[in-house]
Amino acid sequence: MARTKEFDPDVVLVRAQELFWERGYESTSMADLVEHLGIARASIYATFGGKHDLYLKALERYLQGNGPRILEDLSQPGPALPAVRALIERYAEESVHDPHRRGCMVVNAAVELASRDDQAARFVESSWAHLETSLASALTRARAQGELAADRDPQTIARFLLVLLQGIRVMGRTQADPVRVRDAVRQALTILG
Repeated sequence: MARTKEFDPDVVLVRAQELFWERGYESTSMADLVEHLGIARASIYATFGGKHDLYLKALERYLQGNGPRILEDLSQPGPALPAVRALIERYAEESVHDPHRRGCMVVNAAVELASRDDQAARFVESSWAHLETSLASALTRARAQGELAADRDPQTIARFLLVLLQGIRVMGRTQADPVRVRDAVRQALTILG
């Protein structure tokens, strides 16, 4: 007769996500996971697979929690440019005021793993493609509504903003001067008109 799990896998996954987000993949050992999650190593392997599998599940969970919010924020009816501006400003403020200096788990995965881990790279690219597409759609709508000049290319601006936003997240991992981030955002917003 199989034993029933004495833990909630969803709760454990949330705790694993927090640890990986704070420390990164390489700096988190199986011993760290066992201690932080409060479950045996065998239970981690039986439920999630190895450390790499658990990391990918945590990264996927992070994406599922953040991706829909961006799309929802950018696809509200009415003027589109205020939503784009608000998203950019939110990224800046979250990065400047992050007391833990965790940054974005996707950006952290990109910097730490994407160049040598195909699965992590796919999650990163999927996240960035989602953000770029959401921005391009909002900017296309803004151009159609007369908010964005007709000679502005929504796709090119979306790519520029994607790079800016990911850079902001990298800055959020450091003790970056908030004025530097806010000045960059202010300058970037001028391209929107």
